[in-house]
Amino acid sequence: MADINEIMANFKRGVSEIIGEEQIVELIKRYYDKKTNFYVKIGFDPTAPDLHLGHTVVLNKLAFLQKHGAIVQFLIGDFTAQIGDPSGKSETRKKLDRAVVLKNAKTYQDQVFKILDKDKTIVMFNSEWANKLGATGMIELASTYNVARMLERDDFTKRFRNEQPISISEFLYPLLQGYDSVCMKSDIEFGGTDQKFNLLMGRQLQRTYGIGKEQAVVMTPLLVGLDGVNKMSKSLNNYIGVTDEPNDMYGKIMSISDDLMWDWYNLLSNNSNEELDLIKNFVEDGTIHPKAAKEALAMEIVTRFYSEEVALKSKEEFDKVHTN
Repeated sequence: MADINEIMANFKRGVSEIIGEEQIVELIKRYYDKKTNFYVKIGFDPTAPDLHLGHTVVLNKLAFLQKHGAIVQFLIGDFTAQIGDPSGKSETRKKLDRAVVLKNAKTYQDQVFKILDKDKTIVMFNSEWANKLGATGMIELASTYNVARMLERDDFTKRFRNEQPISISEFLYPLLQGYDSVCMKSDIEFGGTDQKFNLLMGRQLQRTYGIGKEQAVVMTPLLVGLDGVNKMSKSLNNYIGVTDEPNDMYGKIMSISDDLMWDWYNLLSNNSNEELDLIKNFVEDGTIHPKAAKEALAMEIVTRFYSEEVALKSKEEFDKVHTN
């Protein structure tokens, strides 16, 4: 018999906020009692060709839930990517060319299955229903929310006060993301902490459109990058790509600070809470050196994207270069 409390304790590690936790508990219970799957939505706008470790924080949680009854609905925002998510942005994003979006989408599909179980994942594109909305459907969708509520969103508020432009299409973005949840009939939606406004829109629109369910929302923190200060980002060059060469990936992980290592363990490792506590205790009482703990993390991550054999070779190469 599955221990739901233990499953939830491990699931919640490294999660910033859950809205509707009791729903998730019931979904997992129902899976073990009746073998009924539930549907978990994660959306990515393919605005860049590659994923980095920051993206895998949420993917690891999805892979965990796949072991406990989840079917992941991996949504590629080929329609919304052409608008651009305004979350955390101080200016209107440039419209992306559709050919670039589709090329990036193909790369995403190739990379996510390094983590997700392909047999328990459905890849979806939101152009499938967004293109069918038409003018009437778009006006109906826009009428579900008012401008005053939209301006309560922090990034919109700042731009409005600073007299920075906000395009009407940016107001449509959270509505379209919420409409995705209506069409997908998702039970749970995942996103970063910067996505809260958009994620809650999905709950509201599922109620508005009367689909008979209201998704739970799970928010994961943003992974701090190699610089130990800013969130992992390609633009800041403080990232590790999931397609980085294994030696580079191993070496970059070994370069992070000891303090940051524990944050990465928390968000990236598949170790259980008990295993992670053991590693921390061993480091604290001097049984193992922090470097050994970091090596174990580097081995785990390189193995995930390549193999244990490749990870061992990366370790040997690193030790050869850095051992006096």
